Amino acid sequence: MTSNLPIAASRASELGRTEVLATFFAGLSDPTRVRILELLAAESLTVSELVDRLGLAQGRVSSHLSCLRWCGYVEARVEGRYNRYRLVDERVREIIKFGEAIVRDNADRLTSCLVLETEAAGEGDGEG
Repeated sequence: MTSNLPIAASRASELGRTEVLATFFAGLSDPTRVRILELLAAESLTVSELVDRLGLAQGRVSSHLSCLRWCGYVEARVEGRYNRYRLVDERVREIIKFGEAIVRDNADRLTSCLVLETEAAGEGDGEG
């Protein structure tokens, strides 16, 4: 099996600080990935346990876990026949807590932002 890591790593020199920072937040931009991170912040879990708690197909959960592993948010450790996933960096737990606090204070604004709604629908022009 080949890895795309060397290809991806070569992009690092092409990206500026803000692009890399935006990529970090893009990893957190999917509700399922955020929920997975919340669950893993509480305890380490296997894919089967995540599937049960999320009520999603195993393939979908595995796909999100792949993204989270690639981005460095979670890691898998072999335990018998299963991989057990956990947060790699406890600061992710803090980011989620800070995000929740900001959402509590700005929920109406965040949910009514027309720019974010347009970008989510794939119509955004990429300008900030």
